[in-house]
Amino acid sequence: MLSIVIPVYNEQPSLAQLHAELSGAAREHAYQLEVIFVDDGSTDGSWEEIERLAAEDERVRGIRFRRNFGKAAALSAGFADVRGELVMTLDADLQDDPAEIPNFLARMEEGFDVVSGWKQVRHDPWHKVFPSRVFNWMVSRLTGVALHDHNCGMKCYRHEIFDEVRLYGELHRFVPVLAAARGYRAGEIVIRHRPRQHGRSKYGVGRFVKGFLDLLTVKFLTGFGQRPQHVLGTVGLGAFFLGILGIVVLAALWVLSRLGGDPDAYIHLHQRPALLYSVALLLLGGQLMSIGFVAELLIAYHDPDISPYSIARRTAPAERSDSPAAPSTPKEAR
Repeated sequence: MLSIVIPVYNEQPSLAQLHAELSGAAREHAYQLEVIFVDDGSTDGSWEEIERLAAEDERVRGIRFRRNFGKAAALSAGFADVRGELVMTLDADLQDDPAEIPNFLARMEEGFDVVSGWKQVRHDPWHKVFPSRVFNWMVSRLTGVALHDHNCGMKCYRHEIFDEVRLYGELHRFVPVLAAARGYRAGEIVIRHRPRQHGRSKYGVGRFVKGFLDLLTVKFLTGFGQRPQHVLGTVGLGAFFLGILGIVVLAALWVLSRLGGDPDAYIHLHQRPALLYSVALLLLGGQLMSIGFVAELLIAYHDPDISPYSIARRTAPAERSDSPAAPSTPKEAR
């Protein structure tokens, strides 16, 4: 079964056409399909349209939030409700073309666990396209997951990924990065991007600021999620060392000035800004290392839902010779 999760926020005019296109793709390629619409607090009648589609088509289900919780929350709710081995996501604004679904599935058959769409030709204003390309370049360079379009809403995943990747905030665009950090294989395909037919974009300039902050979070989680002291302690030790060095240098200068015997040449430490900087570095270093220790304690003694490793498969367990259920085998026949 192929499960399709679609976040919806004030997209009522496009839902019927989107459902018709998904049904046509499933009929043409004989897919066993389920479609989950997640209404993220819409105020335009989207939920009534979802209820109508669900009443007419048993493959359609709907989830309605009490208010707008964001795209990551909508996707999480949909992922928790899917039954298919493969899960696709796409936006409800008709800019993602359901005719691309066979291309995603063909790419998945090549051994990929996540396949992301790449809107190589975008029908969006330049002031959205250019910052998006800069952002995608930064994500690829910082995370090592080289995708051209991390922001694309059309993606395909293996269901098992969401047993290990937790979404919150606005980390939905980084699922391929989070999955790759667990050892899953990520790839991409070029897809057709269609012009918007209804409504307007829900994203503004603030999206890029939030995206950059989320990128820093993802970099920390994927690089130091199980060893926070490695980054906090390293920076803390560096600051602590610089603070100690500054104080030692100032102390040496103070002693040398006293040995000269000339009162006019005496160094007064309370008048030296370097003393304040050195003390500040000592305090900063101590605080960072303390925070690192606390973070290590939280990881060591907290029972997480997600293990620090990811298992691809197991061999069949060997039967114990002393098990009462195991048949006895003569030594000569072993």
